[in-house]
Amino acid sequence: MKSIVLLSLLILLPLTASAKKTKKTVQTDREYWSALAYKMAQPVLENMAKGELQKNMMTEFSPSFDKRDRRVVYMETFGRLMAGISPWLSLPDDDTAEGRQRRQLREWALQAYKNAVNPESPDYLLWRKEGQTLVDAAYLAESFIRAYDALWMPLDDTTKQRYIDEFTRLRRVDPPYTNWLLFSSTIESFLAKAGAPHDNFRINMAIRKTEEWYVGDGWFSDGQGTFAFDYYSCYVFHAMYLETLQNMIDAKGGGWGIDYRKFRERQLKRTQKMAIVLERFISPEGTFPVIGRSTPYRMAAMQPLALMAWYQTLPKDLSNGQVRAALTQVFHRMFDQQDNFNAGGYLTIGFCGSQPDTADWYTNNGSLYMCSLAFMPLGLPADHPFWKDAPQPWTQVKAWGGQPFPKDHRWSDDF
Repeated sequence: MKSIVLLSLLILLPLTASAKKTKKTVQTDREYWSALAYKMAQPVLENMAKGELQKNMMTEFSPSFDKRDRRVVYMETFGRLMAGISPWLSLPDDDTAEGRQRRQLREWALQAYKNAVNPESPDYLLWRKEGQTLVDAAYLAESFIRAYDALWMPLDDTTKQRYIDEFTRLRRVDPPYTNWLLFSSTIESFLAKAGAPHDNFRINMAIRKTEEWYVGDGWFSDGQGTFAFDYYSCYVFHAMYLETLQNMIDAKGGGWGIDYRKFRERQLKRTQKMAIVLERFISPEGTFPVIGRSTPYRMAAMQPLALMAWYQTLPKDLSNGQVRAALTQVFHRMFDQQDNFNAGGYLTIGFCGSQPDTADWYTNNGSLYMCSLAFMPLGLPADHPFWKDAPQPWTQVKAWGGQPFPKDHRWSDDF
């Protein structure tokens, strides 16, 4: 553990003359992030582009997995992975090593999107059976939202219509009175953005209930009067609520008393507060608290922080250099010391390594691809300050190192 502390502190010290001479041989943070994202995505997208994901994926299920159709694993894998890496794949092509890998992933992804809704493909996904499909279809819709021009617009008309049909059929699922309302609103608001028929009631009901469930300082309760100290505010609420509101702004939708722009402005501030909380959760060693359910989603807990970095809306107390340094240290701590992948290259159930007993009754190793949500800053170009600014100490490094650090107080809503 001492070596980890030293590593986190060393990145904050000025380079010596000898270190400067060898700097070119050191992997940059962006090179590390992109290599890790490619490692995670390649087995999924290469196989699915060939129509062979369901044939070749090495799957794993919770020891307490319920009786649902186990083929849900494939949509969970594809939808959640794409929600996280879609900003990265939306960048323009270039001839760097990263650019070539990114272009290859995008080509595979576009073919995989086609196979996912083609009833003749071996990788046609389980759209019409389990209620779980609503969840992971929302992450697929989210991938289109995050890379609309790069991943939705290039699809042929037949494939687009198939997605519209499958998304519309999901109205058969009556979502529980929880964060699931936002899965419906994400899908329906994407349909609105795409100019397809959509259900305003499902959108506006989710907005009204999400407003009722906000409890302050970035946290939501997951249902009426039910607060759980877990990361569902991060896995679902912040991003999907912001995206629902933005989709309705893009679609120029009428809100029946809901001012989408005003609500989005307020929600953005709440997400900024959550980003502050999450940055403060990251210890000098690059760990963060393991709390609540769905802990095998790993770095998905950092989604609001990653989202604010990608949106370029980090609050004033968080610099690009400190957020990149903190998240990079989390990645190193999680992926450099433990084996998080099985023999086929797919994620294993666990938080930091293979820990199958961390699984809940709904967990399979497709569920874990939600951890890709922390990679959204890769959607910023390589010359952006997020990547170019010098690494800076994050809050816990400052606090435990005797350095000045900003005070933290409750944030109230503006209206």
